[in-house]
Amino acid sequence: MPSVRCFPCEAHDFDRPMAARMDISTTASSSASRDLARYERSYQSASFEPTQAALRKRVVTTQLKLWQARRVLEVGCGMAPIFTDYREFSKLTIVEPGRHFAEHARHLAGTDDRILVIQDFLENATGSAPLRGQTFDAILVSGLLHEIPEPQELLQALRPLCTPTTRLHVNVPNARSLHRLLALEMGLIDDLYALSDRQRMLQQHSTFDLQSLTDLCHRAGYEVIGQGSYFIKPFAHAQMQQLQDIGMLDERMLDGLMGLEKHLPGLGSEIYLNLRVTDRPHTA
Repeated sequence: MPSVRCFPCEAHDFDRPMAARMDISTTASSSASRDLARYERSYQSASFEPTQAALRKRVVTTQLKLWQARRVLEVGCGMAPIFTDYREFSKLTIVEPGRHFAEHARHLAGTDDRILVIQDFLENATGSAPLRGQTFDAILVSGLLHEIPEPQELLQALRPLCTPTTRLHVNVPNARSLHRLLALEMGLIDDLYALSDRQRMLQQHSTFDLQSLTDLCHRAGYEVIGQGSYFIKPFAHAQMQQLQDIGMLDERMLDGLMGLEKHLPGLGSEIYLNLRVTDRPHTA
């Protein structure tokens, strides 16, 4: 992993941690240009990411419980599929293009036949069995939209899987996170929306704030029914990891930084939208 040159400007990487098995050849898709093997290696070596992922899952799990979701689709599970925290489902489908991540999800699922893991890109999987013709109560696109070159294509590919009552949850890193604002004021970066070295290492393509994320989802044919940010992260991942390593950043402080967002709304390290499908994609 490359060294970090300036502490607050590094944007965090994501969100990722015998079930039924399906491997589908990954042909053309908006995500096919990604080097998935290199991404998996980089993701697993990322400092502080396991903690960030655990905090993210708190938010996602809370939403699923509020929605009482029984049929769940998770797009991209990383090393920590949602079923390790949320168990109140009747059927959970994972679409994960990374071979190592998909195999790990199957290992964790064991003999739970409620869980289906499809190794493929979402845009490919929606057009064929077993996804074709299926609908879900909740769809999770967690820590993914900023990593792919054509996020609108992925969102539009999800529309056939939605009913009017389906809830779609998306989350991404926040361009206006406190740690990026601090870097800007320190003169370490000139642009909140520029990609950091870490983001480039993880093959990320976009940096979103709430408005640009909302605009993207509107264009893809969704309306926002909830939004927010979470976890005030003062410093970059490497420095947060150092604070954990010396025992300063403990569970109590992490809980406090989660709660602090209500006093600093919109400045959390990550942002989310809860969405529902509209009659047709926006054209403007």
